[in-house]
Amino acid sequence: MAVTPSQMLELGTTAPAFSLPDINNKQVSLDSFGNKKALLIVFMCNHCPYVIHIRNKLVEVLDVYQKRGVAIVAINANDADNYPEDSFKKMGEYAKTYNYTFPYLYDETQKVAQSYRAACTPDFFLFNNKKELVYRGQFDDSRPGNDKPVTGADLCAAMDSLLEDKQVSQQQKASIGCNIKWKPGNEPTYF
Repeated sequence: MAVTPSQMLELGTTAPAFSLPDINNKQVSLDSFGNKKALLIVFMCNHCPYVIHIRNKLVEVLDVYQKRGVAIVAINANDADNYPEDSFKKMGEYAKTYNYTFPYLYDETQKVAQSYRAACTPDFFLFNNKKELVYRGQFDDSRPGNDKPVTGADLCAAMDSLLEDKQVSQQQKASIGCNIKWKPGNEPTYF
């Protein structure tokens, strides 16, 4: 496990288009979310200790914010050949076990992760109704082993600001997690 920070894509960046299969093999695209006031894209996977550490609170928080009108989608871009716990089949099992209420998509080619400059799991990208990036950073300060409570405070503050038509703070801390498991020859050049 290589501890990796998010790349902190430039604020204001327009969300790159995508069309990927969800766990039911239904294609979900960026356009599927219309012009929602807020769109959260989470790059995550099944086996990462950083995702596992926040998973219960993450699912709880995402459920609350979906009900408040935030469009939410999670994307797994890990190389399932070398990390079978992150396979398409296992994604469906995890989504059911942990009650994911949001689409969970599989980026088999890893091109979508590269277009977002995703680097780690979890990696969060929050966009406004114009699909402009307003937040990229951590869920909160909790990490496996640091004894800080898992709250989702940083991400929640950003979503609250966006939903309340307030300026999202530009003081944002990079997410930290396991590096995305790139397929051989697919390693991006942005590291």
